[in-house]
Amino acid sequence: MSAMTFNQVELAKYNGQDGQPAYVAVDGVVYDVSGVAAWAGGKHHGNLAGQELTAVIDSKSPHGRKVLQKLAVVGQYVAE
Repeated sequence: MSAMTFNQVELAKYNGQDGQPAYVAVDGVVYDVSGVAAWAGGKHHGNLAGQELTAVIDSKSPHGRKVLQKLAVVGQYVAE
């Protein structure tokens, strides 16, 4: 599968609900969090899949960016 490009509207479709995969974007990279138990149902500590979460991971994440290294990259995020 080739990497995809996501904008805000496209990324929002991948919210981890109703059988959809759960994707999040950080620093312009879209990650698949579908297989992460903590993201079950597309939610993780008040954050929702299908969103750009760079500010959240910078300000509120106790694990920081190191957890991203374990995730599959599915594409690039382009803000419009």
